[in-house]
Formats: sequence, C-alpha cells, structure tokens
Amino acid sequence: MNSFDVVVIGSGPGGYVSAIRCAQLGFKTAIIEKYSTLGGTCLNVGCIPSKALLASSHHYAEIAHFADHGIEVSGEVKVNLEKMIARKKAVVDQTSGGINYLMDKNKITVFEGLGSFVDATHVAVAKADGTSETIEAKHTIIATGSKPSSLPFIKIDKERIITSTEALSLTEVPKHLVIIGGGVIGIELGQVYLRLGAQVSVVEFMDRIIPGMDASLSKELTKVLKKQGMKFYTSHKVQSVERAGDVVTVKAENAKGEVITLEGDYSLVSVGRRPYTDGLNAEAAGVKITERGQVEVNDHLQTSASNIYAIGDVVRGAMLAHKAEEEGTMVAEILAGQKPHIDYNLIPGVVYTWPEVAAVGQTEEQLKAAGVAYKSGSFPFKALGRARASADLDGFVKILADAKTDEVLGIHMIGARTADLIAEAVVAMEYKASAEDISRMSHAHPTFAEAVKEAALAATDNRAIHV
Repeated sequence: MNSFDVVVIGSGPGGYVSAIRCAQLGFKTAIIEKYSTLGGTCLNVGCIPSKALLASSHHYAEIAHFADHGIEVSGEVKVNLEKMIARKKAVVDQTSGGINYLMDKNKITVFEGLGSFVDATHVAVAKADGTSETIEAKHTIIATGSKPSSLPFIKIDKERIITSTEALSLTEVPKHLVIIGGGVIGIELGQVYLRLGAQVSVVEFMDRIIPGMDASLSKELTKVLKKQGMKFYTSHKVQSVERAGDVVTVKAENAKGEVITLEGDYSLVSVGRRPYTDGLNAEAAGVKITERGQVEVNDHLQTSASNIYAIGDVVRGAMLAHKAEEEGTMVAEILAGQKPHIDYNLIPGVVYTWPEVAAVGQTEEQLKAAGVAYKSGSFPFKALGRARASADLDGFVKILADAKTDEVLGIHMIGARTADLIAEAVVAMEYKASAEDISRMSHAHPTFAEAVKEAALAATDNRAIHV
C-alpha cells in the first residue's frame, strides 16, 4: 500500500496549491482528482475559461469604438463562436498542462479517480476503469470544491436550461438569454453574450445585482450595463422555468405581487454554488458535515477528525479561488509546525465585467449596521487623464476610513483595471494604512491607480485635487 504524509482530495486552486506547499515543506504528498484534467472548477469550467471568453468578447465589443480612435475597419466584422470557444479550450488546456508540470516538478504523486474515505487514515481511489486502490494518509486535506446550485422546481437539462458550465461551451449565440441570478457569475457570462449580440435579461431576487458588494458598486454597474443594453428585473422571485422545444419561459413575481413572463431560447441558472462532498464518505473518517453541506472546521481548518483538514469552497466563507489558495497554504504550514494566519476581511472580491468591479474590507452597509463612525472619499474615473486617454470613463474609487483614527476600513472600486488595482488596497489595509498614508504615496501619472490616491485625498479632509 502506498503511504503518504499528506493526501489532498481535489486539484482545484486550493488543492493543487496546498499540495505544492506541502511538497515544498518536505512532506511526501499525493493528490487525488476524479477528472482527467487537473485544476478543478476554476481552471476547467470557471475562472479561466470565463475570463478567456470575456477577453475575446471584449475585443469584439471594442471594434464599435475604433472609429473614435481614428481606426477605420472596412468590411463586415463577424463573430466566429466556434473559434472563440476553441481558443478558450486552448487556454484551459495550456493552463492544465502547467499544473501537470508543477506536480512533476514537486514530485507529487497524482491519482486519477474518485477519492473517498475508508477511515481516518485510508483513502480509496475509484478509477474510471472500475478498479480501486487504497492509499494510506497520515494527514488528508479535503479540497473538493463546489458545484452550481439550482432551485428545487427547475429542471436543468444542460441544453436550453443551463448552468455556467454549459454557458461556457454554447454552439450558438443566444437570441435571448434569460439569467436567473444577478451575482458575479451570471453578470459576467451575461456580458459575454450581450457583447456577441444576444438580448440579455437578468432576474434577481434581491433588490440589486452583485448584492454582496457595496451598494454604490451595484448602482454604478447596473447603470453601465443598462447603457450597454442589459435588462434587469430586481426584487423578482422566480416561480417557474419551463421549456417547450427551443423556447424557455421564465415566470417571476415582483414585490407588488405582479407576475412577469420572459421568453428566451436559453436560460442560465446562476443562483450560487453548493459545497461538493458527494462520494467523499466523510462519515467513515469521522468528519462532520454541517446542515448547509459544508465540511465543519475550526479556526485552523481542522475537521472533527484531528488529522484531516478542509479548505476552499467546501468550507465556510467566500467561494473564491484565491481564498482557497490561502487556506491551502495555511494548512500546509500548520502541518509543518508554523503559525500562519489569514485575515478574511482582506480577501478581495472581483467582478470581471468591463468596467471591472473590485472591493476589499467593509462595505458602507456593514459599517452602518455595526455602528462604526466612518468617513468616505470618492474619485470618479472620468476625472483621470489616463481614463480620458483610453476612453474608459465609467466608474470610481471609494475609500472608507475610521472617523477617528483614519485607518482604512474598506476600498471599493469600479472601472478599468480595478481587478489589478485592488491589490494596492489589500497591501495598504494589511499594513493598517490610514487614508492619509495612501494620499501621501506617489502614484505614477497618468495611471488608473491615481484614482486610489485621489480617493484617499478625498477621505482626508476632502483634499482631492482633480475634482
């Protein structure tokens, strides 16, 4: 029987990063993946492929503005969805191959098959050919991730009533895509097909889209997407989703009790994700699963079985790839006797639409609910020289700081390249920066990053220069 110091079940960002860190720390490490490619949801049917399609569709949408830059394109410009999807697949394949390389480089043994517990120190690997192998694990890290959620009355047929997985590989641009759920995944994929020519309608139960983020970001993103042609039905509760041939009918009730009917050729069900523990046989190892389907862990990500840990989407907290990576690294270092930590308040969130949306720390709504006295400073992108030069005028940066100490409590931004700009905010908050600290840092001119400095100036006695 093969024996390992650490066995990781699941090869998504949390799993493979954890395995690499374990190997770096000298542990004999194995990773188990039930699919034929490594990388989990994020790499294969999530983060990476969706960003590839967002990039391709963004290039197509930009052509409409070429004339403003003095670029004349003659002839018909067409979308070749088949080639676009093929490029996406190539990006995924290349990235997956990179993970295979990293496994070899770090001498991590890879098992392909479904991993399930025999007991707390043994894991069975059920392989595609029907055979099974049992391996011994001194420690096990559960990194089995999540799957798309649905509503009880919706029958997802993966043809016309689809999840994000199928939306990444459509063979045609929808005429009318009805999206159920106005969260990050639905809005991102909605913009992909909106750019490619689809009519897109979003039905959201809450009173705004991206409801987990600061309300000001939701308001601005809604305004921009409406301008681009996306339609929104917020505060609407979906009652039914039915398919007849190539027509999908969605009925939803608004706050007044009125029922609306939307007909499309595709409906994307994007109402969140659920922890995935199917086939894990956690109870055989003494691992407790909560009522919400999550693996129960303590502050050190240790399960009810002392030698077994769990990370990423399968445990509490935000379902984000980078959160899973940090947790995977933390568990590896705990096993090595180190004392790592994660400040979950400083895990940034990003929406990869254009304009991009990014945030870290507390929202205004959270500060108000907690009774925290704060001050706010904002700066619009349209006042930036760099934004005018590239015609990316939508959006703003907002900084929230403690009213007494000036410590930054939250930074919220929407605009060009904010997915990258948010890293500056995370660094500042990690080192307990005040708004004045940021305002006194030199920012290159002209850059989008100047909006961060100006927002900090605005939060510091309303000292913004360029508004």
